Amino acid sequence: MNVTDLYEAADRSGMLTAVTVGMATIQCAFRAPDETVLDGLALSRDYHIEYPTVWLTLAIGDLVEIEGQSYRVREVRQIRDGRESVASLSKL
Repeated sequence: MNVTDLYEAADRSGMLTAVTVGMATIQCAFRAPDETVLDGLALSRDYHIEYPTVWLTLAIGDLVEIEGQSYRVREVRQIRDGRESVASLSKL
């Protein structure tokens, strides 16, 4: 199964969050400190987003908006087989 198919299914289930970068908005797995995520299946300790690498290209210093709040990208790395990326964020 393609990783984008998994993210699209998670979006249809309401498990993802809209992330706006410039004029583009995509659905990502958003994690915030000490918040339960994925319907209580995990606990997050830092701000970050996970997304299919083909959906978005981010660089350190980029600004993203999530639920009306701005964040600056601190780090971007590919995970698993490179088809997914994680961006660590700082809340502004």
